[in-house]
Amino acid sequence: MAQRFELIETPLRDLHLIQRLPLGDERGYFQRLFCAEELALFGWREPVQQINHTYTKEKGSVRGLHMQLAPHAEAKLITCLRGEVWDVAVDLRAGSPTFLHWHAVHLIAEKACSYLIPEGFAHGFQTLSDDVEMLYCHSQAYAPDSEFGIHVQDPRLQIHWPLPIGRQSERDQQFPFLDEHFQGVGR
Repeated sequence: MAQRFELIETPLRDLHLIQRLPLGDERGYFQRLFCAEELALFGWREPVQQINHTYTKEKGSVRGLHMQLAPHAEAKLITCLRGEVWDVAVDLRAGSPTFLHWHAVHLIAEKACSYLIPEGFAHGFQTLSDDVEMLYCHSQAYAPDSEFGIHVQDPRLQIHWPLPIGRQSERDQQFPFLDEHFQGVGR
């Protein structure tokens, strides 16, 4: 079987950038967005339980930082379908050597990359262009009682957003800062 993905390591264990390998000719191209068999080699272990699509109108808008806690902890495969974003994942895994570290990637629709975010990471992004569309594959269905969020300007994380923070949802603005006693989430 021909490989349709290439793994690009990040500084945070289990967090990967996935380069899709499109096949093209004079008509255009074909690219695989998801393949359970191939992505299992990179850490995706669950079937896709939910697929979400977002549209964000204005450059500078921020969504996040979101995750779900056990027993509904989820892995996510994030793909930018239109425009570009600065996509952030924060390691919140208890006992991880990179606990509270974050890593960001620049996802551009035309570059054919996806961000593979494992369980135990919070996720958010800032739009770097207007009219951004994102596709999320989730290993768990949304469970409101397991939802967890962190304020995007949490001083413990010191995330350096590339643009001034523009529009946010009221919910995201209400997310708390981590207190000094936060020890992480279980796996």
